[in-house]
Amino acid sequence: MYHIVWEFIAKEGREEKFLKAYGPAGAWVKFFRTGDGFVSTILLRDVGNKRRFLTIDEWTSKSAYATFRTHHTKEYNRIDEKCSAFTESEALIGSFVTAGRK
Repeated sequence: MYHIVWEFIAKEGREEKFLKAYGPAGAWVKFFRTGDGFVSTILLRDVGNKRRFLTIDEWTSKSAYATFRTHHTKEYNRIDEKCSAFTESEALIGSFVTAGRK
């Protein structure tokens, strides 16, 4: 499995809108579900900072994700622009593969 991990700081007072956009029924998950190889998105909230979140997007492979991004760049950018209204910052933590499995 291939995982992309992002860190977000939601804008003050926009936490609920952030949760709706990035949560299990949000725009990102709905969009990713249209892609072959998408498995799930996990949304984590920091217990010490209610505005800090991590997302972990899980794909069957790096190539499945790359193909999706190549074919859906315009829509990806549109959703990213719209959701920027809810975030103070976002940072790519990195891309990972499941360890210990072949």
